[in-house]
Amino acid sequence: MEFESENQEKKNFFTLEMGKITRHVEKIAQEDPRRVIHSLKFGFTLTLVSLLYYLKPLYKTFNISAMWVIITVVVVFEFSVGATIGKGLNRGLATLVACALALGALHLASIPGKTVEPILIGIFIFIQAVASTFIRFLPKVKASYDYGMLIFILTFSLVSISGIRTNEIFKLAHMRLLTIFIGASTSMIVSILVCPVWAGEELHKLVAQNIEKLGNFLEAFADEFSNKSSSSAESQNDRSFISCLNSVLDSKNNEETLANFASWEPGHGHFMYRHPWKQYLKIGNLTRQCACRLETLRGYLNSKIEASEEINGIIQSKLSEMSSESGKALKQLARDIETMTRPFSPNPRIENLKIELKNLKSLLKSNANLLQAIPVAGVASLLIDIAICVENIEEAINQLASCAKFKSLDPNGVEGEESKKECRSVILVNEPTICG
Repeated sequence: MEFESENQEKKNFFTLEMGKITRHVEKIAQEDPRRVIHSLKFGFTLTLVSLLYYLKPLYKTFNISAMWVIITVVVVFEFSVGATIGKGLNRGLATLVACALALGALHLASIPGKTVEPILIGIFIFIQAVASTFIRFLPKVKASYDYGMLIFILTFSLVSISGIRTNEIFKLAHMRLLTIFIGASTSMIVSILVCPVWAGEELHKLVAQNIEKLGNFLEAFADEFSNKSSSSAESQNDRSFISCLNSVLDSKNNEETLANFASWEPGHGHFMYRHPWKQYLKIGNLTRQCACRLETLRGYLNSKIEASEEINGIIQSKLSEMSSESGKALKQLARDIETMTRPFSPNPRIENLKIELKNLKSLLKSNANLLQAIPVAGVASLLIDIAICVENIEEAINQLASCAKFKSLDPNGVEGEESKKECRSVILVNEPTICG
């Protein structure tokens, strides 16, 4: 009886654990169905290249070298098209250069004779390993070519060492290049043709969503500041504010990674070749600067602002209007990015924000008593800084619209040659790499 009860307990425990795992897997799949599609694409690609082993005519050609095709697919195939192309080209070019240099090193080492050859090969491997490892510390190399440098070190070492023990070193290098080319090209073709996930589109959406989150925050802050809510409502909104701002503040690494992957992608959809992806990073940095000020602003929302009725009556509505107008301006800019349309020139939302900013500054100068309420003065100062941040974001978006040739809704039509001239002036004067 005890044995049966123990077995029943184990079965119940196993059932509960399997239920938890199943629910967790379903949640991950529902959050982003593309994960399921990516898994199917990877399985299909791996099965396809495995035919080099299954089919005898192909296996006779490649023999054991066919394993490099499978290894290449495993390490190259990534979630986005840009990541797959970047890794594939890094692996292919690094293998090509490493094989060529390794063959040259073997030839030079063989000239003095067999006795000195292993010593010279060891010296060559040491020199390239030291130089390649140091080069990996360079920021640009670390960002885009780090994986290629690793493959270069590995391939140079393997081919150089193998050349000492085998006379078929040229065949070895040729087969390695061919198998890596097959694996990388197969991965890239499947990634592009079958339900592609473009890193550029992900970056475009992420930047627009972050700006929209800040706009939602400012509009919600305006409501909270003007209306005295219950404590429960305040705590609930505060939790949403925290998650909203944290996701924006923590997005830097994600944006930089997506921009790096996007730079490898070919032109697609509305994103032309050499799309100004670096400009998205500039907009993202400005967005996070604004989010830092909103984080401080949230602290004032949590603290109870106590001031006289006269002060509240004079400035409370003005601060709410300022916050609301900033939020509306940010949300409009987010829609402009999302729909890839040039903001109106002059932008009505930004013009309204400038008017509110001017009125607020005049109010603070003409009413010295307002500064006696320190929390109120702090909120006013932060909202002024936020308004300046919004203007900077709008300027950066205008530069992006010029370089990326966003469609114009302006009646005067700021496109064609005028847009190109503006983009050239941005390149030459402000940001040398904006349109690159």
